[in-house]
Amino acid sequence: MSESKKIKIRDRIARRGTEALSILGLIIIWQIAALAIDDKLLLPSFFQVIEALSRDWQTILERDLPTSLVHFLIGIGGGLLVALPLGMSMGWFRWADRVLDPIVEIFRPIPPLAWIPFSIVWFGLTDEAAGFIIFVGAVFPILINTYVGFRNLPRVYVESAKVLGATGDLDLVRYVAFPYALPSIAGGIRIAMGIAWMCLVAAEQFGVASSGLGYKIWSYYYLHQMEYVLLYILILGMLGLIIDKAFRFIVEERMLKWQVGLTQ
Repeated sequence: MSESKKIKIRDRIARRGTEALSILGLIIIWQIAALAIDDKLLLPSFFQVIEALSRDWQTILERDLPTSLVHFLIGIGGGLLVALPLGMSMGWFRWADRVLDPIVEIFRPIPPLAWIPFSIVWFGLTDEAAGFIIFVGAVFPILINTYVGFRNLPRVYVESAKVLGATGDLDLVRYVAFPYALPSIAGGIRIAMGIAWMCLVAAEQFGVASSGLGYKIWSYYYLHQMEYVLLYILILGMLGLIIDKAFRFIVEERMLKWQVGLTQ
């Protein structure tokens, strides 16, 4: 093993150790604060949350987690299917920008939760209803970042590609515009995933779904079982972290490795 690889491994271990210590420190502070307050309604302790997990883990794994992930995937998948073609069209064709921009700017400022009544009327208490709310929250960050990435493409790249034989719009988009815009698109997807996760919780809490992580937070709140509320909140945070880390690893460490000058 080369010396540079050993250094990289040591640095990675040091970073992971620092992250683990920071989490451990947070847990210790949390436990001390909970013991000082001594009121489970105001702040359940770490061990009370662990006890709640030991009672509810099977329901979480078999029902609540899969339900929320289905809602999330429906919303993000729909957002990608709609936002990418629209953003690419608006960024590449001026006529598409002129036609679609007023429509986008009318709907973009509307909060996703404002669509909850229509989502219930259109879809009922189904996975699609929750997915629709998440879709509304996710679609615009992806669309805007795709549009910006395509619109900021330097003209010299296009002219150079034409000289090399890429004369059609399809070839120019495929080989020039899309690779150039990919970092911007990836940033939009990361933002969209964060917004989608928040919309998921709100949609499930406000009655668009009959199960899921967000739904259980609200249910346990009505029962004043705050250790379960905090448990589900922490699960949401951990899932969001895992999804973001996985996305960053796939996109930044693989697809966009060239951007940071890393070698194979």
